[in-house]
Amino acid sequence: MNSLPSEISRIVIRNLSPELDAGRFAIKRTLGEKVQVESDIFSDGFDALSAALKFRHISEDAWTEVSMTEISPDRWRGAFLVDKLGTYFYTIEVRGDRNASATYPVELRVTVDPVLARFGAWYEVFPRSCANESGRHGTLQDLAQRLPRLAEMGFDVVYLPPIHPIGRTSRKGKNNALTAQGSDPGSPWGIGASEGGHKAVHPELGTLDDFRSILTCAHKLNLDIAVDIALQCSPDHPYVHDHPEWFQWQKDGTIRCAESPPHRYEDIFPFDFYCRDWRALWQELRSIFLFWIEQGVRVFRVDNPHTKPFAFWEWLLSDLKSRWPQLVFLSEGLTRPNPMIQLARIGFTQSYDYFPWRNSKAELTKYYEILTQSELKEFFRPNLWLNTPQLLPLPLQYGGRPAFTTRLVLAATLGASYGIYGPPYELCEAGAAGSNSIDYLNSEQYELRCWNWDAPHSLKDMITRMNQIRRTNPALHSNDRLRFHSVDNEEIIAYTKMNEDKNNAILTVVNLDPYHSQSGWITLDMAVLGIAPEAQYIASDLLTGAKYTWQGARNYVDLNPFTSPAHVLRIETH
Repeated sequence: MNSLPSEISRIVIRNLSPELDAGRFAIKRTLGEKVQVESDIFSDGFDALSAALKFRHISEDAWTEVSMTEISPDRWRGAFLVDKLGTYFYTIEVRGDRNASATYPVELRVTVDPVLARFGAWYEVFPRSCANESGRHGTLQDLAQRLPRLAEMGFDVVYLPPIHPIGRTSRKGKNNALTAQGSDPGSPWGIGASEGGHKAVHPELGTLDDFRSILTCAHKLNLDIAVDIALQCSPDHPYVHDHPEWFQWQKDGTIRCAESPPHRYEDIFPFDFYCRDWRALWQELRSIFLFWIEQGVRVFRVDNPHTKPFAFWEWLLSDLKSRWPQLVFLSEGLTRPNPMIQLARIGFTQSYDYFPWRNSKAELTKYYEILTQSELKEFFRPNLWLNTPQLLPLPLQYGGRPAFTTRLVLAATLGASYGIYGPPYELCEAGAAGSNSIDYLNSEQYELRCWNWDAPHSLKDMITRMNQIRRTNPALHSNDRLRFHSVDNEEIIAYTKMNEDKNNAILTVVNLDPYHSQSGWITLDMAVLGIAPEAQYIASDLLTGAKYTWQGARNYVDLNPFTSPAHVLRIETH
């Protein structure tokens, strides 16, 4: 026989959102954002209830309360702003008649990051290819001369591939050749040589003092420098000699090299995170991050985190963020959806996403509706990369300059954060390593390149304009209110973003066909825009300066991929 309960609970609190895995993981916000909480709250009988949303920063002992409002029968809502970096806790307390009360049994968490975690434009560049003359290995000082240009273009983050000494054993040659020639510089991801490992700067790039100077220069220009952390070693890395127990040995007495099908990397050894001495290994790998934090780095791009234990990242990120809540970690975990999502759930600030593989209107619409309108919006922050040194997407290979332009507009407006891999994108470089390859021909990953940064066909002005549009329109600073609208042509996609105050609305219309003009009728959801069904309004094209007087939901567009492949329209009702 069951015993009677020790006390009677009359109030039910359920279906609370946002909540991740019963509070196992934290939701994410940036400074100044709102946490809006909803929950079903009810009791037996007809008692009058009052509900309070309670919250506190980790540095505070006392709770702050705000009243919740019943927005529909038994559904309540409340909100609070976060104005400190770090962790907040929140929960709900309910009171009813006859001293009835209940508190939600879990204290939920919010991780509050800097604004850069939500909104920013990233530019990837190899310092060794920043020299002005062909054949010379570029330096960090050469990079310093490029930073004002990147700041003028409106970028927020300059991301550097690994800047460490590069191994010589099994060094790759041009175009990923298995044998390097004498002058081949090797891949920066083949980290470690006699000159040092993850805490050293490649001698041909400069010194640690040069790196610190780069940080100072960047900060004066309101730029952040992101460094790449790739937890792997070349065969020549000091770790291989000093700690052979940290690697996976094969039966033939050799160390297993890295593989990421279909690629095999003979010049890279992965760590064995589950080796007998794993505690010492994990502590040493944490010290790599600590070293660069001590130099002043606050933004990290992490290479292939999905090939390391989730437990390692959860331990590491929690430790580092608790001490430096301003840190930003970008996950390059381009893998299956579940591992990608788990990396974001356990603490990565931002994530690469599937933008390079989403090309049709149906693909783009479905994917970004999932990212922005499902539970993922609470913790998965996509960073839309147009290309990378290891990825030349198919549309760019075959679509010419129109494809580079339209993909830029898509990434910069669909995503509050986006990135390009430097001069190759500006210069519309489209040569692939093979007919079925997404690798660059003459990839900068394996050789020095000397770019004509001021080439007349450069997209510099277009990129600069897009970044100006992003900065001056708060609607594009977030993904929260992304909504797609109907167009009667499958080659044209249309979507809007609005800021929280609904006084800035941007409608982006893009011709997805890089070869032909496309036209069609857009049917706008006027309720989403807060405009009366038959009202007249102005659509101002921020790319060209043209102004269109529109009325009602249905309006006509005609987009030529060679002259005007896209509209970025500010909707003005006054």
